Amino acid sequence: MTGALPFPNISPELFSISVAGIEFALRWYALAYIAGILIGWRIAVALVRRPVLWRAETPPMSAEQVEELLTWIILGVILGGRLGFVLFYQPGYYLANPAQILAVWQGGMAFHGGLLGVIIAMALFCWRNRAPVLTTADMLAVATPPGLLLGRLANFINAELWGRPTDLPWGVVFPGEMAQACGQAIGEVCARHPSQLYEAALEGLVLGALLLWLAFRRGLLKRPGMAAGIFVAGYGLARFLVEFVRQPDAQFVSEGNPLGLAWHIGGYGLTMGQILCLPMLALGLFLILRARRP
Repeated sequence: MTGALPFPNISPELFSISVAGIEFALRWYALAYIAGILIGWRIAVALVRRPVLWRAETPPMSAEQVEELLTWIILGVILGGRLGFVLFYQPGYYLANPAQILAVWQGGMAFHGGLLGVIIAMALFCWRNRAPVLTTADMLAVATPPGLLLGRLANFINAELWGRPTDLPWGVVFPGEMAQACGQAIGEVCARHPSQLYEAALEGLVLGALLLWLAFRRGLLKRPGMAAGIFVAGYGLARFLVEFVRQPDAQFVSEGNPLGLAWHIGGYGLTMGQILCLPMLALGLFLILRARRP
């Protein structure tokens, strides 16, 4: 295949050490989570320390409370992301192997589940600390895209969640038997859409830059719920579009359903990722319209 790009020679592990015969490794994926949370925390602190950015010059909480919220958010991301993957993508497998639900080190996290986990954690924190829910959600919306950017870049380095086969010049030849099994002629390689990079650009760079500019320069945070609505709808739209070129999870693919559609009629339908994005689009538009009311 002409024009395909070779996969970069980057190890998923930054380094590994052996202690008493046990191997410990720091992976790019773990570093992406850590760095994303820390960057988001600093953005949130910067926002609440500028009262002029908020309606009636009243931030939703103090910088110290942001640090407390961070612990709740971490738990929401991990628990929600894992349970979301279990329930949305492989319920049958984990029902038969319940002990594997806790094996998070083997991979398997779902953004939509993580989002639900964060919403629940945020709501509980706000209820306990009497903090306004909508403006807290706005703060988190502006702070989240850097983590999405780093997470998708880590997905690319891990050579996972790649896209469908393509003959476009920027198609990437991902390693591994599954990535190379796309029905090509013997001796040819299979190039795929780097869908992780598409998501990194749309959900991380574009959406993140837009929210930061609107928050710090255009008074976005003076309308409670607007930033949260733009984030939720923006992510939902970006993910919905990328799903058209993203390889579906193997459990949804069959001989009569090669596109891996979770719902379809006559060969036309939606992937599981697109189905989960529809409520996000609806919620985001609702929050935007609500925030626009005088």
